[in-house]
Amino acid sequence: MDAKSIEADLVRVLCTEEQIQERLAELAQEVWEHYEGEDLLLVGVLKGAVMVMADFMRHLPGSAPMDWMAVSSYGSGTKSSGVVRILKDLDADITGKHVLIVEDIIDSGLTLSWIRTNLLSRSPASVEVLTLLRKPDAAKVEVETRWVGFDIPNEFVVGYGLDYAEGYRGLREVATLAPHVYS
Repeated sequence: MDAKSIEADLVRVLCTEEQIQERLAELAQEVWEHYEGEDLLLVGVLKGAVMVMADFMRHLPGSAPMDWMAVSSYGSGTKSSGVVRILKDLDADITGKHVLIVEDIIDSGLTLSWIRTNLLSRSPASVEVLTLLRKPDAAKVEVETRWVGFDIPNEFVVGYGLDYAEGYRGLREVATLAPHVYS
């Protein structure tokens, strides 16, 4: 799905498919160099990070194992509730491993802060964060983020894995959702 096919639902495109792929390729190279020779585990946060994880892994110069967590904090609204529940935990033991959390977006930071603290309690060698998108103006807590694809305005965005009511995830771009859709 591309933005032209649903342009009445969107305000504007913030990141094109080409921009996303170019930035993920750059990040993959930086990450690969940083962890060279280390025991690295990529941890994706479902469901939003599926697209980011898949394309990020394709850009890595070599392979790294992945695992997934699913957490809930949004409910049906457009704002984070701050209450986090684990819906699916990791399958792997992360003791002594370097963990890279791969996220689609950091909004308030509440969910990611909770995930990072939870993973740190499991005795990994390290826990770092890579996110495609970050909304600096929406932050309620500071989350140490080593790799950021794009800083974006504090607007409700969809596409490239990000959804509204489970829709728009397949949009190849990241775009601002028109208020008439969710109000």
